[in-house]
Amino acid sequence: MKNKILLTLFVGVFTFSFAQAQTPVKFGVKAGLSNTGMRGDAVNNLSDLLDFTDGMVKTTNRNGFFAGGYVNIPLDNMLSFEPGIYYTQKGYNLAGEPNVKGFDFLGANAKAQLQSQYIDIPVLLKADLGGFQIFAGPQFSYLVKSDLRMTAGVLGFNLLDRKIDATDQFNRWDAGITGGVGFNVSKNINISASYDYGLQKVDANKNVNAYNRGFKVGIGVGF
Repeated sequence: MKNKILLTLFVGVFTFSFAQAQTPVKFGVKAGLSNTGMRGDAVNNLSDLLDFTDGMVKTTNRNGFFAGGYVNIPLDNMLSFEPGIYYTQKGYNLAGEPNVKGFDFLGANAKAQLQSQYIDIPVLLKADLGGFQIFAGPQFSYLVKSDLRMTAGVLGFNLLDRKIDATDQFNRWDAGITGGVGFNVSKNINISASYDYGLQKVDANKNVNAYNRGFKVGIGVGF
């Protein structure tokens, strides 16, 4: 229900903003690097796939990339409305001593990485302060696929490289807020940095307090 209300609000604001635009609408593409992870009890999401030695496992962020397009709709000389759609790599790494079930002898040499692929749909309100920009707004995300990749080796030998489909353990839809800053390098080129703050539990059963969080740094080209 919450997602439906937010989506309806998005469509309404988009329609109103388009009708009110006084200057030409600008389209653009953007791509860059992402550094994402999970906050909360993220490790528990994979309890059915991995055993953890003494529970001593820490999560670290996963580096990836994002790419997509946007449309910038001016509201006045300073404010604009900017919805977009991006493919984004998310996930996190498991560091410590994870033991893959059935491969307990691998011990501390085993590693695991959650590799998630999302479609992010940010809905931004942007203020342009003479080339310097501040933006913020809600973001809706759809999980395309999530894999758990496990690798292990001893003395330089690769003993395990296995990938498990973990998509069903996570909610398909996520919702949060995003915000950041940008700068116009030239008339049609800009750089930006933003932070995504997930508000919805990613666990499919909503029993675990785990949320998507992460940074993005990108370059955009407008047309």
